[in-house]
Amino acid sequence: MNNFIFDVDGTLLDTEAMYMKALDKVLRQHQIQHPYNELAQTFGITSFDALKQLKVPAELIQPILDEWAQAIPEFQHLVHVYDGIEAMLTGLKNASGTQLAIMTSKQKYEFKRDVTPLGLDQYFSEFVFFEDAKRGKPAPDPILVAIDRLGADPATTIYVGDTQYDLQAAHAAGVKFGLVAWGNGHTKPIEGADYVFAAPKDILALTD
Repeated sequence: MNNFIFDVDGTLLDTEAMYMKALDKVLRQHQIQHPYNELAQTFGITSFDALKQLKVPAELIQPILDEWAQAIPEFQHLVHVYDGIEAMLTGLKNASGTQLAIMTSKQKYEFKRDVTPLGLDQYFSEFVFFEDAKRGKPAPDPILVAIDRLGADPATTIYVGDTQYDLQAAHAAGVKFGLVAWGNGHTKPIEGADYVFAAPKDILALTD
């Protein structure tokens, strides 16, 4: 593989608690309650789609989106880079003929808030955010944008993520999918991944 496209939340960063605890707080303020595991099942799709999946009344979606965004910084201290990620990214970047990109459901301002301060930008040449495609995951659109920006051959491209939505988007875009097995305790086993990585360093084997 020469082209490595990465998801962010649940793949490079453990951000689940930040997002879900903020969402839980806001929903409870509107007398809407869901068990944490139900909230966590929406992790990895856009915020709008998450609220639709949770059957939030249509007239409350925009107010809750706004309040959710405002609540997130309260829980930002819970975010951290998974162990081994920076060593893996360094190895990929230094490998001959490789390109690295980010494709995330985050909006650009969220990325700048959550990821840039942690110093991960330096490893990537291209970034695809929520705003850059008409449809988000599980549609292939944002991965196709990343492929186009990299000038990549889909046959030598892999998308690395942690959810069923990531797998569906990758295969719909005609690229391989690598499932990360760290930090993914809330989901059911995901079938159909082309690769399963037990630890970040395992991704480096694809450059051999």
